[in-house]
Amino acid sequence: MPQEKPDLRNLREPVRFKRALTLLLMTLILPGSAQIVAGSKRAGRWAWRVVAGLIAIIVFLVVLALIWRAGTINFLAQPGTLRLVQVLLILLAVGWAALFIDAYRIAQPLTLERNHRLMTSILDGALIFVVVSALIYASVFVNTQRDFVASVFGSGHSSKAEKGRYNVLLMGGDSGADRIGTRPDSMTVASINADTGRTVLVGLPRNLSKVPFPAGTAMAKQFPDGFQWKNCTPNCWLNGVYTWATSHKDLFPGDPNPGETATMQAIEATTGLKINYFVLIDLAGFRDLLNAVGGITLDIGRRVPIGGGSSPIKGYIEAGKNQHLDGYHALWFARSRADSSDYARMARQKCVMSAMLNQLSPQTVITKFQGIASASKEVVKTDIPAGQLGTFTDLALDAKKLPVSSFSAVPPLIHTSNPDFAVIRAKVAEAIAKSEALDKGGSGGDGKTSNTPSSTASHPSSSTSKKPSSTKKPSATPTTPAAGVDDVASICKA
Repeated sequence: MPQEKPDLRNLREPVRFKRALTLLLMTLILPGSAQIVAGSKRAGRWAWRVVAGLIAIIVFLVVLALIWRAGTINFLAQPGTLRLVQVLLILLAVGWAALFIDAYRIAQPLTLERNHRLMTSILDGALIFVVVSALIYASVFVNTQRDFVASVFGSGHSSKAEKGRYNVLLMGGDSGADRIGTRPDSMTVASINADTGRTVLVGLPRNLSKVPFPAGTAMAKQFPDGFQWKNCTPNCWLNGVYTWATSHKDLFPGDPNPGETATMQAIEATTGLKINYFVLIDLAGFRDLLNAVGGITLDIGRRVPIGGGSSPIKGYIEAGKNQHLDGYHALWFARSRADSSDYARMARQKCVMSAMLNQLSPQTVITKFQGIASASKEVVKTDIPAGQLGTFTDLALDAKKLPVSSFSAVPPLIHTSNPDFAVIRAKVAEAIAKSEALDKGGSGGDGKTSNTPSSTASHPSSSTSKKPSSTKKPSATPTTPAAGVDDVASICKA
């Protein structure tokens, strides 16, 4: 039999008003409870089933994240999963709004005095607005995430860790109006321990000459003695590989990224590391990305010019500790060449990378994700597949807890015009070995008490020297950064 509608006219006015408010608040706290108490119990039970199902899914995902964080992020980052979540949020908003409207009907507002009826109507409208707005905003956030993943990350094959490490080539490309195409002026390999996230940054100068290529590749056949030809400088530097390969796409049939592929091959042969993926960041848009995350804070050893070269110097980034830089100033700090060398520029770029790694918290990414995603779609190009997003997010969270070490293939150890690639490969292997020793309990005995790789001398033969090292703090913009294995924090102090 259908449930009879209770007659509330026999109740006192304050009781009817309090009952109306209670039904609305019950719908806010536990959707469907107002229907269970005073309306359609069937509708209320369905609402409770939905709520119970959502709670069960959330609890399952939380437990799964505690057990397998990378896999959970990979699952949640899939465009299909994100689309499903977006649709569910919209349906939840519609259903919850319907329950509020029904709870208002159950309260029989026409039995209330005019002022109480007005207050009940306003409260019901406000609750509907808040709940629906929050869920619709969440659906927009999810859609932005889905669009970001689909736009930035590829759908290609995953690359397995080599000897327990992921090696990701980070390139900063300038593609301004005064340049022909994109040329990566900044090239750094982030070698990441696949278990702990401990990272070594391997910096390679843009003016490295005669770079080799792996045997059997198209580039090795074109340049059997390394990337060079008569009177080629500066076009035959390392950063020229990208442009040359892009202009000779016929050598890379079916490859959508010939410039990146050739550069990765050159760096593999140069460093002895298998490069799993690349990330190309357009420096012209890097400013917007840093602004989206609120900038970074750095210790700056000496002031860095803004401008210079073919344009006048417009000002300076002043020296000092805990200097907060917005996107504009952080970009100039990383790219300025005036009054310094390319090698000092490489050191500053490592400082910016390290600062972003250490200062970008999950809370910052979540609260400012809309801006980050909008900027990143214009700034970042990568072949990391969406299915690996969770793996690298997980490693980045682990890496935040550990110091970053580095090696730069720069003078005086490496003569960029005639480099000794055997020495470069040996030094890269040394840097990685020292980093891995910390995870295995080397040096300090437990992997924790000695968490800063010791600096080596800038020339192999000087490693036996027993001269005490200088106690002077290095500048964030050294004229020539040490060519040995350094803790990045040591070159980013004022």
